[in-house]
Amino acid sequence: VQLVESGGGLAQVGGSLRLSCKGFGFAFDDSAIGWFRQAPGQEREGVSAITITDDTTDYADSVKGRFTISSDTSKNTVYLQLNSLTPEDSGTYICGAAHGIRRLENLTVRLGILNSWFYDNWGQGTQVTVSS
Repeated sequence: VQLVESGGGLAQVGGSLRLSCKGFGFAFDDSAIGWFRQAPGQEREGVSAITITDDTTDYADSVKGRFTISSDTSKNTVYLQLNSLTPEDSGTYICGAAHGIRRLENLTVRLGILNSWFYDNWGQGTQVTVSS
C-alpha cells in the first residue's frame, strides 16, 4: 500500500493550490481518503475526507466553503482544491487511506472520517506555505 501526495508549494494569501493523493496497492473503490494537516508543534488536524464508495465528503469547519475534495477512480486519485488560502492553512498536508469501508456502519464512518485513528496508511505529505 502506498499513498503519494503532490501539489504543495508556496501561495499568496487569497491564492489557490490543488493537492493530489494517488493510491497504490489497495482497493481504492472500497476506501476512504482523508486529508490532514500538521503545523510544527501542533497535532495533526483532519481537514477533509471522502468515501470513495459513495462520494460522501466531509470538511473541518475551518475550511468549509474554501476547500473542495473530489476523487477520480480511474486514476486512483483524490484531489483537494484549496482556495482563499490564509497563513493558518500552512503546514504539511498528509493523506490517509482507510480500507474496507463497505463493511463499516455508516455512523462509524461519519464519526471517524476526520480523525487520525480511522486511517490505516499514510503518505509522506506535501508542504503548503501561505505567505502574506
